[in-house]
Amino acid sequence: MMNFALTEEQEAVRKMLRSFVDKEIIPYIQEWDANWHFETSIMKRLAELDLMGVCIPEQYGGAGMDYNTLAIVCEELERGDTAFRTAVSVHTGLNSMTLLQWGNEFQKEKYLVPQAKGEKIGAFGLTEPNAGSDVAAMQTTARRDGDEYIINGSKTWISLCDVADHFLIFAKTDKDKGHHGISCFIVERTYPGVSTKAIKGKLGIRAGNTGEVFLEEVRVPAENMLGDEGEGFKIAMSALDNGRFTVAAGACGLINASLEASVKYCHERKTFGKEIGKHQLVQQMIAKMSSNLEISRLLVYRAGWLKNEGKRNTRETSLAKWIACDAAFEAASDAVQVHGAYGYSNEYPVERFLRNAKAPVIYEGTREIHTIMQAEYALGYRSDKALRQMLPSWPFEEE
Repeated sequence: MMNFALTEEQEAVRKMLRSFVDKEIIPYIQEWDANWHFETSIMKRLAELDLMGVCIPEQYGGAGMDYNTLAIVCEELERGDTAFRTAVSVHTGLNSMTLLQWGNEFQKEKYLVPQAKGEKIGAFGLTEPNAGSDVAAMQTTARRDGDEYIINGSKTWISLCDVADHFLIFAKTDKDKGHHGISCFIVERTYPGVSTKAIKGKLGIRAGNTGEVFLEEVRVPAENMLGDEGEGFKIAMSALDNGRFTVAAGACGLINASLEASVKYCHERKTFGKEIGKHQLVQQMIAKMSSNLEISRLLVYRAGWLKNEGKRNTRETSLAKWIACDAAFEAASDAVQVHGAYGYSNEYPVERFLRNAKAPVIYEGTREIHTIMQAEYALGYRSDKALRQMLPSWPFEEE
């Protein structure tokens, strides 16, 4: 039976994170955002709070908590700023949880344990300049040379590119096999031929580190292949299930931040002799933010419950990501509207919310990709049974 009531431990985590965000992120985020500065000390502090591997088992250096606790962490961090939720999404959701599912014991001990403890930072390298939603179009290659693979290519829109110690890099080991010719490798930043460059000029998430990863004749030990040769696409898709879950949870935080800022301003600002919160059309926007927050949380917690139960959740996670991210963008836009002309300036945080809210509608599967997925599930063209057959390492049980 589904039960979304928070445990005492989860309530304590939320309270701790809320206090942390209020004291260590919100007072400084406007300056960091304006200066395109990623504050790496925040990740160190999260490691001290044992939250860089919140849902990784204790035997691998994590806190051993459940998926909905991870959701709470992501929600509260994005309430401060999307940049720091993104860092946890990539480090924990896309990288560490993928190592946990697909890595062998050697790989887990060498790479997962220090990442779960926050001693090392992990990133995820799938997207390329000409290969986003169309993963099979990637051009990065890996060729076998004795006990090593030699990787050549580039990745773009890689979060934590300049601060990560380890990258999960996807490359074609067989160009003729399409999706089935992709493999995944653990690549260390210190390997010769690895270089990175930050992307400037972004619309939002300016306080985050995003950029390109270049791989030129990078020699990677064969033992650093994650899974088997040709399993890269399966690995990427399973990773996206975890990444999308954290993005959906973070979107709840942005809705909440938009709501909190708008409610505060509604009580401060007066027009026509009364608080603007007394005007019905303003109330309509507040009501929409409030209801969408509850709807999005329920979708996230349902996906988290399924993950906790070891049940398949691709459809549910996709739905949560799609609905929550669209709702966050709408909430941020309405928050700017509530603030009027002041919402258009950085004197208030809502213009940053709106800029930040656009990226999650695009990454981890665009709005359009998730729309198609949900339609195909409804029409019977797609099923998790078929997906399970495609992924022999599928970690979830049948209902």
